[in-house]
Amino acid sequence: MAIPDYQSIMLPLLKFAGDQKEHSMREAVEALAAEFKLSDEERKELLPSGQQAVFDNRVGWARTYMKKAGLLESQRRGYFQIMERGLDVLKENPSEINVKYLEQFPEFIEFRNLRKEKEEEKIEDTKATPEETIESAYLQLRDELASELLEHVKNMSPSFFERLVVDLLVKMGYGGTRKDAGEAFQKSRDEGIDGIIREDRLGLDVIYVQAKRWENPVGRPEIQKFAGALQGQRAKKGIFITTSQFSKDAEEFVKKIDSKIVLIDGESLARFMIDHNIGVSPSSAYEIKRIDMDYFTGN
Repeated sequence: MAIPDYQSIMLPLLKFAGDQKEHSMREAVEALAAEFKLSDEERKELLPSGQQAVFDNRVGWARTYMKKAGLLESQRRGYFQIMERGLDVLKENPSEINVKYLEQFPEFIEFRNLRKEKEEEKIEDTKATPEETIESAYLQLRDELASELLEHVKNMSPSFFERLVVDLLVKMGYGGTRKDAGEAFQKSRDEGIDGIIREDRLGLDVIYVQAKRWENPVGRPEIQKFAGALQGQRAKKGIFITTSQFSKDAEEFVKKIDSKIVLIDGESLARFMIDHNIGVSPSSAYEIKRIDMDYFTGN
């Protein structure tokens, strides 16, 4: 029997989660491998990178697509459980679940449209070079990772979010040592400012930081309050970080004031975390090689 594609895995995966318990991905892979009667050789078949089993990868993508459609959710890394919509789907007893089936859900349509918009910015597939195809696939994987990463961040505690912000800023070159940055946050919890961090390792200037693990957009009043707090400290630089978004009024406001305030929304936060390896680890690496013309010259 051939290894099933990720769409063929969707319905069995949803049924597996139908007991409404939280399951690990490893549990799901083992249960579905048994259901599909995969041989040891099929279970061990790897992606070209050699870093992950093909079947494991397809189960992961089946879960991702159903999460985008609101059938499954993840409260912590590597685990998932069924949502109310997923239970409703099971009650309908569909013969299969595939991408076309998921398009009945607005969240999935939004997800697909976002991907389509990004793909249309690139050269059409029929004209794309192999390098461009790889680049497009890489960006798709990166977008998926950023979305999942932000979901995990939103589910963590406020204290964890604060530690995450400190870790990220230190990795980006601010704050001196991790210990210095952490102490700066602990000492400054007044007047609308969550933390103070060094701009450089010598501490020639400081940056004031506010971090909000919010769901609702951050509006202009919150940014005005932060700007006022900066003025109260005679400070000129600040970073406002949130897991949600900023309103257009908030973004316009920071362009008009003397203080330099950088706004980092949830999507930007996730991208920075990926770029600086905060909460992520390498999975696969592909090395693209070209002819070394110098080797063939001079003979």
